[in-house]
Amino acid sequence: MSTSIGSQSKELVNPALRQIYVPMPTYTRMEGFIEEEEISEDRDQSTPTPGKEYTRVSAENPNIVVTSMTPQENDISIGTVLTSDGGTLSTLLKDLDPTNSGSGSGLPLLIQRTIALQINIIKDVGSGRFGEVKLGQWRGENVAVKIFCSRDESSWAREVEIYNTNWLRHANILQYIASDKKDTGLQMELWLITEYHPFGSLYDFLAENVIDTRLAVQLLRSFANGMQFLHSEIPGQFNKPAIAHRDIKSKNVLVKADKTCVIADLGLAVRYENGILNIPENTRCGTTRYLAPEILIEENIFRSFEPFKMADMYSFGLVMWEILSRTKTENFDASPFEESMPYWEHVPRDPSFMEMKKVVVDEEKRPALDKRWRLSQVHQDVWKVMDECWRPVPGRRLTAMNVRLKLDRLAQKYNFDSV
Repeated sequence: MSTSIGSQSKELVNPALRQIYVPMPTYTRMEGFIEEEEISEDRDQSTPTPGKEYTRVSAENPNIVVTSMTPQENDISIGTVLTSDGGTLSTLLKDLDPTNSGSGSGLPLLIQRTIALQINIIKDVGSGRFGEVKLGQWRGENVAVKIFCSRDESSWAREVEIYNTNWLRHANILQYIASDKKDTGLQMELWLITEYHPFGSLYDFLAENVIDTRLAVQLLRSFANGMQFLHSEIPGQFNKPAIAHRDIKSKNVLVKADKTCVIADLGLAVRYENGILNIPENTRCGTTRYLAPEILIEENIFRSFEPFKMADMYSFGLVMWEILSRTKTENFDASPFEESMPYWEHVPRDPSFMEMKKVVVDEEKRPALDKRWRLSQVHQDVWKVMDECWRPVPGRRLTAMNVRLKLDRLAQKYNFDSV
């Protein structure tokens, strides 16, 4: 049964989850508020005072666990409600998938104020520029927990903001679950919680596995599908903005259990909506090895959204080359992993900005075409696509949609299964 809360309220209800958007401080009928300091049996409706902390409870079912909040004047509070017996994480994610619930808003699914206390950390699984990634468990299911230090709060806040973008739920974008802050007694940890994928990053997957051409095309198509979705502005009632990633690399792409890709790590992303660019305070433009030539020469062209997308496509082409380098055929083996990093023969493992500029801009080099690839028609066809992604002039590069369409035709040509 739906409860009206304010004149602009909307409610999404399913057996495990109820998510309510509450315009504050307009209350025509409240479900019931109880001051946290004095939780009593009296659950009559009351009018919360802005600035004071409350726990919202259901007037229909007192067993419903509801997030705490502090109403503020002219604030919109987003509360996520879980029944006490709840559902599994899989159920919650499925129910908020746009193809199932019609939501797909990218809003957090779990109670923000307590999720860090509910998750049991199992082990470390990796680390990145801004923090550590750990395997955790919530209600018996695995989740990934990215933990930022308090000094990187702006980066954490930006990534949470991007993941909360309307309609950012997609099969090839990492599934965001929630965010939280946890005081360990020594420091404040900033948590970002997502789905967990045991294969890890594409970088790790390629380090541990040699793949065949069918799997290579499957990885590429799913990756391109995610890029096309990310770069697209989708108008409508909820209006998904266009997003440029700005740090595309194999370590920021994860491999799912079905061996398709999801794009992760959106902390440096740029949003574009209704003609307005939203750029993060952090001026970093990605990982040095993957920087497009126009960034390396510090060309002042990033005044519109299109150059950001084209810089992404240059990096996308380099990741395509990594995948192809680890792909074997009946005629030849894959390259050793240490020779599958772009420009491995020209720059050290951790190249400087100037070293990359010398190779990519001054010498106009690109990753080499392995002579053995001429023995494989699939390798040759994929090479033609990637070669159009890393052209020196941004406007002459393929868009994500172009790449997706070309890879779809390639898969059809070789009778590979569709993604």
